[in-house]
Amino acid sequence: MDSAVTAVPESLEAAIAQARVATQAAIQAGVPRMMVELVYSELKGLPVAEQFYPVLQELGLTFKIYFPDAGAAALARRDWGNPDFVVRGIGELHSEMEAGDQAYLFVEPSSIEVNQVEEMCTQAGDAFVIMLNPKLEDVATIGIGYAGRQLRDRFLSTLESAYYLRPLSGAVVLRSYPHPWQVWQETDSGYQLLAELPQKPSGEALDRILLGETTPNGDSDSPSPKSRRGGFLSELQGFIRALTQ
Repeated sequence: MDSAVTAVPESLEAAIAQARVATQAAIQAGVPRMMVELVYSELKGLPVAEQFYPVLQELGLTFKIYFPDAGAAALARRDWGNPDFVVRGIGELHSEMEAGDQAYLFVEPSSIEVNQVEEMCTQAGDAFVIMLNPKLEDVATIGIGYAGRQLRDRFLSTLESAYYLRPLSGAVVLRSYPHPWQVWQETDSGYQLLAELPQKPSGEALDRILLGETTPNGDSDSPSPKSRRGGFLSELQGFIRALTQ
């Protein structure tokens, strides 16, 4: 079990760097549609995108970046010094996808734009599509009807998770392509890897892992080690405060 490559990052900045490495690996492997998720409620998409998009430049790709609306796109262009690549709002004038494009980065697309985003993904053809911190699971904004859920689930099922980081209370759920999903727990001596899984752990399965009822191989185990405060969670909160000031 090679876990060294996917060790828990010590800060949000390190996490974004880790996400870039995972995205590069996914693109080089030919993954056409992917998600990059840093799951933290206070996180703003613009500063994360600014640190993330250079991976597309490093790969030498011709790309466009899309924000949910024209206002957010204009703010990005201003803050990024009017870059030489296209930054537009979804559905904005001059936001069309073109034959020479090799990749598209969508920053925080929400359920409101899911119809347009799905259509744009179809238009993207062979180009790579990356969803950075998508907000597509907010069913309330598209209605709770069957058609709305079906649309969301159908679209989400087409996206591979290239990177996922979710801090919990004393634990972290992490996936960094091409490695499996991992659950780490904070202990007095650092982070301990509790489990590696082929699919995203959630609900009851995640609870069992955190309670120490399973080992990385799925066998029963002794109770989980004593967790500690601080560490990654404190680093993350401090970094987010700096970004939002």
